[in-house]
Amino acid sequence: MYNQKVLDAFANPQNVGEIENPDGEGTVGNATCGDIMKITLRIENDVIVDAKFQTFGCAAAIATSSTATQMIIGMTVEDALKVTNAKVVEALEGLPPQKIHCSVLAEEAIKKAIEDYRAKKQNIKTDKSKIEYV
Repeated sequence: MYNQKVLDAFANPQNVGEIENPDGEGTVGNATCGDIMKITLRIENDVIVDAKFQTFGCAAAIATSSTATQMIIGMTVEDALKVTNAKVVEALEGLPPQKIHCSVLAEEAIKKAIEDYRAKKQNIKTDKSKIEYV
């Protein structure tokens, strides 16, 4: 079902955990399968210098979380917003069709974390207790 790259990313995930006092935080979920993904970011001068994830989900959800955080570290905020689920799937050399929604969670968690970062910069309070379902 999964290719070797996905299995490796699942078995040896990178950037697992949570950044204390993150500059940006995004949590999203999929109501159908129950996967939940949280991404936290450390951003300096609009460049993502660290990204961590916590994911409750299947092998594809963990693999896409790990891959997505690896992709965005070192990117500007603007470039990270251009990371799509298709790019995450491409980096993993494919996912089974029924698991593509996991890559969408990764894309949306990144966007939500950046949205939170921008809101903090503008001193706008956001409700992080709510999981946004996509």
